Amino acid sequence: MFAKILIANRGEIACRVIRTARRLGVRTVAVYSDADARALHVAEADEAVRIGPAPVGESYLRGDRILEAAKAAGAEAIHPGYGFLSENPDFAEAVAAAGLTFIGPSAASIRAMGLKDAAKALMEKAGVPVVPGYHGAEQDPAFLAERAAEIGFPVLIKARAGGGGKGMRRVDRAEDFAEALQGAQREGASAFGDPAVLIEKYVTHPRHIEVQVFGDAHGAAVHLFERDCSLQRRHQKVIEEAPAPGMSEETRAEIGAAAVRAARAVDYAGAGTVEFIADASEGLRADRIWFMEMNTRLQVEHPVTEAITGLDLVEWQLRVAAGDPLPLRQEELRIRGAAMEARLYAEDAPRGFLPQIGRLARLRLPQELARIDSGVREGDEVTPHYDPMIAKVIAHGKDRAEALARLRTALAASEIAGLTTNVAFLRALLAHDGFAKGEMDTGLIDRELSALTAPAPVAPEAAALAAVASLGLDAPAADPAPFAVADGWRLWSPERRTVELTGPEGETRVDLAILGPGRFAWATEAGDVPLRLAPAGEGLRVTVADGPARPVSLVRHERKVTVILDGEATAWTPPDPIAAATEAGGSGDALAAPMPGLVKVVSAAPGDRVVEGQTLIVLEAMKMEHRLTAPRDGEVAELLCAEGAQVSEGAILLRLADPEAEAA
Repeated sequence: MFAKILIANRGEIACRVIRTARRLGVRTVAVYSDADARALHVAEADEAVRIGPAPVGESYLRGDRILEAAKAAGAEAIHPGYGFLSENPDFAEAVAAAGLTFIGPSAASIRAMGLKDAAKALMEKAGVPVVPGYHGAEQDPAFLAERAAEIGFPVLIKARAGGGGKGMRRVDRAEDFAEALQGAQREGASAFGDPAVLIEKYVTHPRHIEVQVFGDAHGAAVHLFERDCSLQRRHQKVIEEAPAPGMSEETRAEIGAAAVRAARAVDYAGAGTVEFIADASEGLRADRIWFMEMNTRLQVEHPVTEAITGLDLVEWQLRVAAGDPLPLRQEELRIRGAAMEARLYAEDAPRGFLPQIGRLARLRLPQELARIDSGVREGDEVTPHYDPMIAKVIAHGKDRAEALARLRTALAASEIAGLTTNVAFLRALLAHDGFAKGEMDTGLIDRELSALTAPAPVAPEAAALAAVASLGLDAPAADPAPFAVADGWRLWSPERRTVELTGPEGETRVDLAILGPGRFAWATEAGDVPLRLAPAGEGLRVTVADGPARPVSLVRHERKVTVILDGEATAWTPPDPIAAATEAGGSGDALAAPMPGLVKVVSAAPGDRVVEGQTLIVLEAMKMEHRLTAPRDGEVAELLCAEGAQVSEGAILLRLADPEAEAA
């Protein structure tokens, strides 16, 4: 076993590798950018080395700096995690040339599977079924359009390099092909440095089934069963589980054997995932499951496989990279129960899943209910430079129903304040009847998007609780002296305060009576409603009228108060007329940047006539492209950005002419 390894990554995967290394007595070296100087993975590693500024191209993608850090620290091996350089064959070769061990497959294996077109040809030779499509080298747009028409719409355009849904577009009509192709090529070039694409038939009832494989340097290879990753949005996985619902033992054995054949075809050593697309219109049948691609690294969703097998896949990676044989043979591997993983992100689902940035004023995740893999802690900043994942929440049970129940409970018990997250969306997804029955496909989220992202009703007492917290009446006084107690006591009648707040449903006024320590009433059309707050352990419990006492958290941060009640977090703040005037942007309709990002495409100029919904600007942020569209029909009055410009959140990028001015 190695004495010291360097982890060429950040966030939760770096923390995950550190945990296993510490258990095995292996010292760890973290690398960090300027934006990550105080990050959790830096604090948890034995040593840490700065490798550059915040942009990934100047830090985490700088293989030369990572190698310099490894040599300076005396590391024997480099674990790439996932993303960044994990599937870069040139980096794997450079690590070996430097006399270090790359904790992953060989550069040749990565290269063989790195280009989807070549990989599919290789799989056909190995007897692994592949999806019908065009996987050739010709990239002329007219030629690709012809191939798409031959395959038959709908088709899927996929960047031939990389993964994670980047550079991928579904096209339902021939007239939409050109624009989708350009978008896929741009995203592929930006994310992977390769604009080339392939075209595949889009399966109309698809399920995404992937198989965890492991190989060693002694020629052995096994599979560790399958995962179902069908719940996706924009080809990004949201909920993953193992084993796949409805998978028969016969089908499992066949796709497992196909995955092992795929690994053996490239002399695979280390952890990898063979991804399949299944036509589930008649259930999971081996003759309707096709190879899509192979990810030559550890997957984000590997914890569900660990949960059902009882194994530590990072430990397996380290042992295989150190030259050990696989710890177990295929016949020794067993499935134990079921597991599910939810990806918890800083993103605003009702607003198109816009990534969020800011400080985590509260982060309490229920580690007693579920496994939590996270790279951040309370007080950390979620920045615009990297993926906005907060944590992975993993639940295990004796069967699928128990795992689902535990994951629901864990998400309901999570407390996050300071920025918007996708917790409500995840809870709605887990409550979906089709998912509960195991009846899902990769299109479920898109079909049910409106219902899944609809804002939850705001509890009427939430505004009253926010008012209590904004007045500072939610905690006992530090000074018990009678004149220091803020309990609203008055000689003749209770003190009444009117508090103005802006919440999820707009502005509201709370007329609050302060009856004594922890005792209040707020005015409603039906009269005053009593409300009581009482300490409960480290938190609070609220009782409304004669109802039950329920846990509640009141978090004050910046100018806001976040109320976390019944698993729902709502943020409240006093109205800010200056900010409102600024957001209005003066006369005309303004198109503002929803987050910091890079302007990739500008498709309009002053004087152009545009129609509602027309794409005017493409902004790249958080590793994804976001289309900014015209809010109405009109004429472009001002263009306030240029392609290649870096813009801040809220910056006005384009302004439409005032309708009255246009009419004049």
